[in-house]
Amino acid sequence: MISSAPTGFEQYRDNISRGAVETIAYSSATVGNSRNALVYTPPGFSFERTYPVLYLLHGIGGDEMEWQRHGAPQIILDNLYDDNMIEPMIVVFPNGRAMPNDRAEGDLFEPDKIKAFERFENDLLDDLIPYIESRYPTDTARDKRAIAGLSMGGGQSLNIGLSNLNHFAWVGAFSPAPNTKAPELLVPHPEEAHSLLSLLWISCGDQDNLIQISIDTHQYLEEQGVPHIWYEESGGHDWPVWRNDLYHFAKRLFK
Repeated sequence: MISSAPTGFEQYRDNISRGAVETIAYSSATVGNSRNALVYTPPGFSFERTYPVLYLLHGIGGDEMEWQRHGAPQIILDNLYDDNMIEPMIVVFPNGRAMPNDRAEGDLFEPDKIKAFERFENDLLDDLIPYIESRYPTDTARDKRAIAGLSMGGGQSLNIGLSNLNHFAWVGAFSPAPNTKAPELLVPHPEEAHSLLSLLWISCGDQDNLIQISIDTHQYLEEQGVPHIWYEESGGHDWPVWRNDLYHFAKRLFK
């Protein structure tokens, strides 16, 4: 059983060591222009050591700033470090809408915008990850790389992470959306997934009208004997759920 994160887990604390967040711009051959992402480096960050990396994705209505605007990730992570509950890691917040105008504006469900979320797989693997690994002291082993996200980004995390287990050993989906592939397409080779995954996390609020997507995936994984964490929590399709998910997921990573 997983209980809710403790009271105050997402509240700013005085007089603790803090990480830093910066905006980076990388050249995307996939999209054909420069794209922005945010990068969180942990307290005590040093180029004298290497770090694992978590790629944390936003929802259909967001961009690379969405977690910062609504999710308090820096506060949550800093507090986990202060409590000695988390491994030092770099966290990258990409824009998962891989198209020249990647702003969340107009009709978010236009076919070209939905296609852009699919195209992000190439942008991530071919452009962003190489950039991060060339500019930051990262451990490039597959078991030192994680992907997770909320809603549309949760679907992307399952689609990309489970299709690229040579790149990711840690995969998390918070309230994954209808872009999530059918379970048998996500995990066509259960034995391979079993042997390669360090953690597969799926969570959803019990009042979320998209919860059946998560339940179907969980049930398939259970039937196929693929170890995973299924966390049905109190709440809907909203930020209290996703902040709670980040707290629980982050403290399990890279251990």
